[in-house]
Amino acid sequence: MKKKRVMCIGEALIDKIRNKSNQEFTDFLGGAPANVACALRKLKIDSIFIGSLGNDDYGKQFITKFNELGVNLDFLQLNNDSSTRVVNVDRDQFGDRFFLGFEESSHSCFADEVLRKQLIEKKILNLEKSFLEIKYLVTGTILLSSPKSAETIFFLLEQAKKFEVKIVIDLNWREVFWDNSSFSSEISQAARVNLIKSFLNHAHVLKLAKEEATLFFEDENPLLISQQLSNRPDVIITDGKNPITWYINGLQGITETPSLLKIVDTTGAGDAFLAGFISKLISSGYPSNKLEIEDCIKFASVCGLLTCLGEGAIEQQPSYEKVNKFLGSLTS
Repeated sequence: MKKKRVMCIGEALIDKIRNKSNQEFTDFLGGAPANVACALRKLKIDSIFIGSLGNDDYGKQFITKFNELGVNLDFLQLNNDSSTRVVNVDRDQFGDRFFLGFEESSHSCFADEVLRKQLIEKKILNLEKSFLEIKYLVTGTILLSSPKSAETIFFLLEQAKKFEVKIVIDLNWREVFWDNSSFSSEISQAARVNLIKSFLNHAHVLKLAKEEATLFFEDENPLLISQQLSNRPDVIITDGKNPITWYINGLQGITETPSLLKIVDTTGAGDAFLAGFISKLISSGYPSNKLEIEDCIKFASVCGLLTCLGEGAIEQQPSYEKVNKFLGSLTS
């Protein structure tokens, strides 16, 4: 049986983004792993989302959206004792976003901090059956800021390895999650960096932003970063609209990104990029030469770019047809 599904593990949360008028905020569904799961479905790839949501209105909105797109929710957890996290997001004049912190909750923690291993273990036979079809497991590092969620992600990684599932990690460093967590706010930045670097040793594919490469590896060369990790993963470094540097399948290169359009909001662009890249790996196979790698990166870049043309992450993610139409316009 050919494996064609992707498992996305981590946070689903609300991005409360400041409007263009600068007067009010609008709620959008977001969270990197949730974004990737949804973007994959729009690109005709089957995805499973594993995460924890509050049993609240926001949680119900997510379930509606996931069901609408056909994201598998067999292992989704709804928590009555915590709320779905709401992140306040501002934007500068270029559409680049930055985080202002979180909306206050009446609970002591957020739902994404209490993804429970025990609830997944109860469905272990279903999980093992799912892994028979899973090609890639995608996650980030935010779950590490909570011991309970961290325990769960390590458990899932171990299960994935038994079934030879490839691990894709988007570093996605968000210090605000650590600073505002009752579990990890006392942990120093150096300790956080070391914890995350250790976690990255699980990766077969690592995606990170240029500033993350500098902070965690003191280097911007994807080959040298790969050599610092035990799995010697393929490494992709993004830098906004600037060229993407990569080390993939033993080859190294730089790929220009298309930048022909007016950027409105960059929220979720990296997640759409990652979904686009993974979708190409599944539909076309792992690239074996520079031309094939460039093809994958360009497709992924267009996924990211088109997501920036409106507000919010999931709503703006492009369909498979839309991406190919845009790529066709670049060559015509």
